[in-house]
Amino acid sequence: MSRFKAVPFIRSVLLGALCLAGSGAIAQQPAAPSAAPATAGAEGVAAQSLKSVGSFDNLPVGIAVSKDGRTFLAFSRAIDPKNPYSVAELKDGKPQLYPPGLKQDEGSPAPDRLLAVQALTVDARNRLWILDSGKVGTNAILPGTPKLLAVDLGTNKVVRTVTFPSAIAGATAFLNDVVVDLSRGKEGMAFLTDASGEGPNGLVVVDLATGHATRRLNDHPSTKSDPDRVLNIHGQPLVQKQGPAIGEPVRLGSDGIALSADGRWVYYSPLTSHHLYRVSADALGDMKRGDADVVATVEDLGDKGFASDGLLGDAQGRIYLTDLENDAIHRRTPDGKTELVVKSPQLRWPDSMALEPDGTLVFTVTQIDLSPRFQGKDARVKPFQVYEVKTDSKPLMRGGTPPAQGRTPRH
Repeated sequence: MSRFKAVPFIRSVLLGALCLAGSGAIAQQPAAPSAAPATAGAEGVAAQSLKSVGSFDNLPVGIAVSKDGRTFLAFSRAIDPKNPYSVAELKDGKPQLYPPGLKQDEGSPAPDRLLAVQALTVDARNRLWILDSGKVGTNAILPGTPKLLAVDLGTNKVVRTVTFPSAIAGATAFLNDVVVDLSRGKEGMAFLTDASGEGPNGLVVVDLATGHATRRLNDHPSTKSDPDRVLNIHGQPLVQKQGPAIGEPVRLGSDGIALSADGRWVYYSPLTSHHLYRVSADALGDMKRGDADVVATVEDLGDKGFASDGLLGDAQGRIYLTDLENDAIHRRTPDGKTELVVKSPQLRWPDSMALEPDGTLVFTVTQIDLSPRFQGKDARVKPFQVYEVKTDSKPLMRGGTPPAQGRTPRH
C-alpha cells in the first residue's frame, strides 16, 4: 500500500520525443550544445526570447535575483572541486566575489569561509540566503561544515548564520536547495532538500528565529531516487565513469524545492525520478506534529515524463520545472496541466532558476552529463552560459512586499 496519496499529473504537452529506457541505441560520443544562436531550433511559449545573458569560465549552478534586479550566482565545488570561488554577484556581465568579508578559497572549513555553495535565494526582506553544502567533489562532509547564511543586500553584511550539526547534515549529506517563507513563525522558516546519493534523503526545516533545524520525511519514499529509473540524456544512460561508483547509474534523492503561491504546499522532486511531490507546509513547520502526521499530507502528483533538477514557484501559483533529460523547462499550472516554456539544444541540463522583477526567467545550464564523472573526460562546451526567457510570471517572495514592476537593468 502506498504511504502517500497519489494525484494524477495532467499533461497538456505531448512529449513524444522522449526515448528513455526502451531505446536500444547508445551514442558513442554524446552530442554537445552547439554554438548556434540560442533560438535556433527552440520551442515553447517563451522560445523566441531565449538568449544568453552571461558567459563564464567557471560553472555557475545556483542563481538568485533581488527585488532591485541584482543577480547572484553560486559556483558549486560539489560539481567542480577546483572552482576558485563559491558566490559572485554579476556586475557588467562579470562575476565579482560576494559578499565581502568571507573567504572563498579552497582552505579548510571555517565559519567565515564559503566552501561549496549549492543554492541561493532572496527573501521578502531583500536578504540573500546562501546554502553551503560543504560538499567538495565526492569527499565526505566534515562535521559542522554545512551552513545557511543570510546577507543583508542593503549593507552587504552577513546577518544570520545557521550551522547544521551532524544529526541534520551528516557525512553523506548533500544539502541541495532552499526556499524561504517569512510568513511562518516569528522570523520565517527555510525548507531545504537533502539529495544525498549515499545516505538518507529528506527535507530540512529551519526556524529562522532560533536557528533550530529538524529533518522531516527522513528517507521517506517520496524523497528517494526511483530504483527502477536510469536517467537518459540524448540516448545515453547517465552512468558514472569516474569516482567511487563507477558503472552505477546516478542515484540522487530530493533535489529541487518550491513553495506554492499561497504558502500551503512545499513541492519537491528527487533528481533520479519522474515524479513530483508536495507536502503540507503547515505540517512540516509544526514541530508538535509527528512524522506520521507529516507523511499523511504527502501527495504524489504523478509521472511528469521527465527528470527535474531545479524547481521554482511564481506568484500566480505555477511551478517551473527543469527537464534535464530533454533540454527544456516546463511549468505546472494550478489546475495540474503543464506547458512547455522553452526547449533548445542550448539547454543541456537546465539547473537552477530565478525570476527578475519584470518576470524574466533566468537560469543556469550545467551540462552535468558531459562532465568527467559521466564521460570519463570533460566534454562540456565552454564558456558556460546563463540564459533568460521572457515570461508573464511575477516573483514569489512569501511574507513581504512584492517586487516593484518593471525591469531594473542588469548591472
